[in-house]
Amino acid sequence: IKCEGLMEKYVAAVVLSAAGDALGFYNGRWEFLWDGEKIHRQLAQLGGLDALDVGRWRVSDDTVMHLATAEALVEAGKHYQDCMEDMDGRAPGNASVHNTLQLKPDKPNGWRIPFNRAAMRAMCIGLRFPHPSQLDTLIQVMSIESGRMTHHHPTGYLGALGLLFLHYYQKLKKYIVQSDYFVEENLQHWPYFQTSWENYLKLRGILDGKSAPTFLEPFGVKERDQFNTSVSYSGWGGSSGHDVAMIAYDALLAAGDSWKELAHRAFFHGGDSDSTAAIVGCWWGVLNGFKGMSPSNYEELKYRNQLEETARARALYSLRILLDQRKTL
Repeated sequence: IKCEGLMEKYVAAVVLSAAGDALGFYNGRWEFLWDGEKIHRQLAQLGGLDALDVGRWRVSDDTVMHLATAEALVEAGKHYQDCMEDMDGRAPGNASVHNTLQLKPDKPNGWRIPFNRAAMRAMCIGLRFPHPSQLDTLIQVMSIESGRMTHHHPTGYLGALGLLFLHYYQKLKKYIVQSDYFVEENLQHWPYFQTSWENYLKLRGILDGKSAPTFLEPFGVKERDQFNTSVSYSGWGGSSGHDVAMIAYDALLAAGDSWKELAHRAFFHGGDSDSTAAIVGCWWGVLNGFKGMSPSNYEELKYRNQLEETARARALYSLRILLDQRKTL
C-alpha cells in the first residue's frame, strides 16, 4: 500500500476542486460572463493559465459547500447551515440558500426537504466511501440524500452520481421507492436525466463503454460554448445536475494529461464555469495529483489548510478500511 501516493491524491482532489472553482469563478467575473471567447481573451491578457495566482481570488459557494459536505458526513445538515454565513461575494444559488434554511438537523428526518426544482459539492463523498463494500452507502444514501438536502429533484441530485446513474439505475430506483418520500414525483422526473446522458454518450460514440470518444472539428471555444448550451436545461451550461457533470466529464475525456487543456475546456467557458471546474478539478486530482501544474494555480489558495486537513482525514480513514479488509483475506 503506497500511503504517500494515496494521501497526495486525496489532498490533490480536494485542493484542485477548490482551485478549479476559484479559477472558473474569478471573483464572480467569469461565472456570469456567458461568452467563452471573451473569457479566453481576458485570460490571455492576464498572462495565461500558468500566470494566474489563485491566492488573490476567492473561492465560490461551491467550495464552501463542498467543504461543508466533508464535515457534514459526520454531522449531517448542520454544516450546510453554518456555511451560509460565509457566502458573501460567493454567489450561492437561490435554491441552496432557501432550502438549506429549511433543514432541521436536530430533529428526526430534519435533513429532508419537500420535492422541488447538487453535484458540485458531492465529490468528497467518494473519498469517504471509496471501497466496493461501501457502494450502496455511496450511491444511495450519501449521494442521493446529500443532494436532495437542498435540491430535491432528480435532475439536481442525480448529478452527484453522473455516469454512475446508468450503471446502477435499478438499485437507485429501488432506494427511492423504499425511502417512501415523494416517490411518485421523483420517478416521474427521472427520464430527463437518463435520456440526457444517453444522448451525450451516443454523441461521443461511447455508449458501449469501450470506444474512444469522438469530437467534431473544429471544437474550439465557440463550438464548446454551443455544445454546453445544447446539453443544458435552461441555456446556461453547467447550471443543472445533469449537464454540470456532463461538461466536466467531456473536458476530462478531451484533455488527456494536460491540466491546461482541462482548464480551457472546463474552467473558462460561457456557462456555470466554477461548478464544472470544481467537479473536474477533483477528478483530475484523483487521477494525476498535482502533476503538470503551475504552483501558482493552487499554492496560495484560500482555505487550503482546512481543505488539506479534511482530505488527509479522509485518506487515513480509507487506508484504515483497506488494511482491515486485507487482514480478513
